[in-house]
Amino acid sequence: MSHGKHFTLYTNTIAPNGWKVVFVLEELGLTYESVYLNFDENEHKSPEFTKLNPNGRIPALVDHKNGDSVIWESDAIILYLADKYDTERRVSVSDEKERYSLIQWLFFQASGQGPYFGQAVWFLRSHPEQVPSAIERYRKEVLRVFSVLDSVLSKQEWLVGDKPTVADISFIPYNHGAFHLIIKDYAGVDVQKDYPAFFAWHQKLISRDSVKRAFAIQESLNKH
Repeated sequence: MSHGKHFTLYTNTIAPNGWKVVFVLEELGLTYESVYLNFDENEHKSPEFTKLNPNGRIPALVDHKNGDSVIWESDAIILYLADKYDTERRVSVSDEKERYSLIQWLFFQASGQGPYFGQAVWFLRSHPEQVPSAIERYRKEVLRVFSVLDSVLSKQEWLVGDKPTVADISFIPYNHGAFHLIIKDYAGVDVQKDYPAFFAWHQKLISRDSVKRAFAIQESLNKH
């Protein structure tokens, strides 16, 4: 593989965690090459990949300009990119209190949003039998996360400080998927009406040029 690019990103065409990293790479104008692992063929469990990420999950990022160093876990990757390469602080912060607030939201995304949203999609789309109680549980968790974000965003425009940061960006893929896969046909739920600040925030995020570019790449890869 040519290392003409700054980074190699090991990811998947659909899985949301890889795309949040793409959003940040695009936001910072960093050059990268994506290697799309085929989950159906268990490429993410191969010895070649688990040398990079022993957990056997995407994404993993190789920084060729930093001794081919490897970092995995999507929010850790995002924080690494922000700390090391966002020298103008376009989507990160320099104030210590704000930095810990940013890290706090990344932890909430990783522990409070991703797992519950992922389980909701699993039980709706992939589980071999319908388990209504599980579907209901995880749908309610999705709405709970929406409500947490809405309560904060009703008082301020962005999660940290007065500008969009990687904290905001980290929530995009799972929220976007939730609209289309989890709550699309959930009776009685109107996100725009019920969580107006959250909805407006998400619309602003997906209108960013970096996000539009990433979604365009994803769409082209997943055309059938």
